[in-house]
Amino acid sequence: MAKNAYVYILRCSDGSFYTGVTSNLLKRITEHNEGRYPDSYTFSIRPVELLYYAKFTDFRIAIEKEKQIKKWSKIKKQALIDGEYAKLPNLSKKTF
Repeated sequence: MAKNAYVYILRCSDGSFYTGVTSNLLKRITEHNEGRYPDSYTFSIRPVELLYYAKFTDFRIAIEKEKQIKKWSKIKKQALIDGEYAKLPNLSKKTF
């Protein structure tokens, strides 16, 4: 039986977003807030708040999605968090 995977977006105390992937969402959010990993991005900007997550049945696909979202602008991530899916394609286009 395949393990579920979750891609998630956190808001950190400094207003930045952090995107990650895990097989145990509640445990991972607790680890972020407890500062379990001193070298992690979120360690010095706690507490964190879960804003978005998506569940996957294939961990490889979840990792691909995490990598994709990490490249997005903060505005595009906010549209995803807000469920404004129709805006996502236009937020991908660069203006020159």
